[in-house]
Amino acid sequence: MEGVTAVPSPRPEPVGPSRTGRTSLAAALLSGALGAAVALLATRQQWSEGVATVAGGAFPLTATGSDVTGVPAALAVVGLAALVAVFAVRRAGRLAVAAVLALSGAGTVAAALLGASDSAALDEKAARASGDASATVGALSHTAWPYVAAVGGLLLLVAGLLALRFGRLWPAMSGRYERGGAPRPRRAAAPADPDRPEELWKALDRGEDPTGA
Repeated sequence: MEGVTAVPSPRPEPVGPSRTGRTSLAAALLSGALGAAVALLATRQQWSEGVATVAGGAFPLTATGSDVTGVPAALAVVGLAALVAVFAVRRAGRLAVAAVLALSGAGTVAAALLGASDSAALDEKAARASGDASATVGALSHTAWPYVAAVGGLLLLVAGLLALRFGRLWPAMSGRYERGGAPRPRRAAAPADPDRPEELWKALDRGEDPTGA
């Protein structure tokens, strides 16, 4: 029929593995980096406070997250290292590193929640302040920082789960940075030119006649 042209209608582009990989990669990087930073920051803040009786008077005491437990900070560093290492390995190695990242996040959450009601750090400070090993702290109270550290651990856990689920779609470190097991072939030395002056001197040193047939 005249006046009718067949113009194909544009098809919507399907959401392929590359787009899914980029989206999950960005989410994992943001979640992991933010989670490690939040957990490390929270462990430096005050988690609890109380009062110890020293020489008949009240002596205020405080404990930071690192005083209560060093586990969240240590696991946050491990998780951050695992997040970076995900791009240096492939296949089974990537799954293993992703599992370490997820476990670091889960461990951070558990340690932070356990430290939210802990009084051992303040009791130890009360014993040192009073000189009585059996002394304990009174008027004990806790802040919200342990739960902030738990949120940081949760973000690390999310990053690990994303790496386990979508890590196979993520790019890896370029092969030129990887050390292969096979030795690199050496370049063959260029043949010596007998007409070059240095080659003539070398022949004379060996007792050869460079002008002979």
